[in-house]
Amino acid sequence: MSKLALNGGKKIRTKKFPPYLPIGKEEFGLVKEVFKSAIFSRFLGCWHDDFFGGPQVQALEKEWADFFGVKHAISVNSATSALYCAVGAIGTEPADEIIVSPYTMSASATAPLIYGAIPVFEDVEKDCYCLDAKDVEKKITDRTRAIIVVDIMGQPYDPKIDEIAKKHNIKIIEDCAQAPYAKRGNKFAGTLGDIGIYSLNYHKHIHSGEGGIIVTNDDEIANRLRLIRNHAEAVIEAKGDKNLINMVGFNYRMTEIEASIARAQLKKLPKLIAQRDKNIKYLEEGLSKIPCLKMPKVRENCTHVYYQHGILFDSDVAGIHRDKFIEAVKAELMPIKLRETEGIKIGGGYVKPLYLSPMFQNKIAFGSKGYPWSASDREYYYSKGICPNVERLHYETLINHEYIRPGMKKKDLDDVIAAFRKVWENIDELR
Repeated sequence: MSKLALNGGKKIRTKKFPPYLPIGKEEFGLVKEVFKSAIFSRFLGCWHDDFFGGPQVQALEKEWADFFGVKHAISVNSATSALYCAVGAIGTEPADEIIVSPYTMSASATAPLIYGAIPVFEDVEKDCYCLDAKDVEKKITDRTRAIIVVDIMGQPYDPKIDEIAKKHNIKIIEDCAQAPYAKRGNKFAGTLGDIGIYSLNYHKHIHSGEGGIIVTNDDEIANRLRLIRNHAEAVIEAKGDKNLINMVGFNYRMTEIEASIARAQLKKLPKLIAQRDKNIKYLEEGLSKIPCLKMPKVRENCTHVYYQHGILFDSDVAGIHRDKFIEAVKAELMPIKLRETEGIKIGGGYVKPLYLSPMFQNKIAFGSKGYPWSASDREYYYSKGICPNVERLHYETLINHEYIRPGMKKKDLDDVIAAFRKVWENIDELR
């Protein structure tokens, strides 16, 4: 008789996993203060004291800058908005090129399009999954304006990219949405490039529902970030600024309620990361004994905060394709409470390589004529095969799961380990 649940056997787990709920009385207390004040937003889109937002927004920005040891922290309504602000603030021009990762949330790669720049995809590392520094320099041209690095799944990007950017005098925008509190040496991820971006979306380590924070030590860039966030075109004359490049502003402002929640969340970050790290160590101790699995690499001189757990699968050892293995593991487990509609949070790969999406395959973004590609005198290719590492990770080797978060108890982690082990021990059923 079959033992695997996929083939009709008994499941390892029959109840849902606990939800990730880092919101509590501390957040509620600050939100009550906002309600008592009756000021839910204090931003004005003109040159005025309130151009910089209300007391909760300004308090969050100061506390964030102090926590991460940077000169400026600028709040926005999402990390996507933060990326757009960053690309504009560095003076990006139409037909400029910006090197991006193909293995990330789409906004990290589409942000250049907002200013008419061309995303140039670079392959990722086979083991750490961030941009591969060995190939980055090959993609730099006389039009390269910046590199958008992504601290994917929770660890900082390769420091060799800093050397490359400095050599070519180009900016680094660090998408740190998945790696708050990770470190390279004694510096926090997000503070390693010219501009760093954090996410406060509800899936992240800490959150305010939605929201983002941009950090920089550059006074002029910080000034331009704040202008783009809040109706630059209506502010710049009265403010007395002369540089009009990319000063078409937006409304990317954070509310007082979101800021108050984020303030309380920031104080919890070290403890939440410590809990996640403890879970990872326990989980990996069990999973590392399965011969077809290889635990994620942690870069030298860096810490990893594990937004997700990216395991490498060896199909030669297993004798089956990764997807069949995942299907069997998922059949043994249950969804996470409050995220039931997302199914079992184990999958093959991360996101489909972005250059294979319809936008890039058809080079249609704004209008019907192929802008911004049509504005360039150069050809750009987004064909399958341009980033072999990412395609192998996505379609063959990477197993990615989220059963690592605070709130998971030892028994919950034991069930995850047991599911993987059960599939390995009964793998002949799948061959």
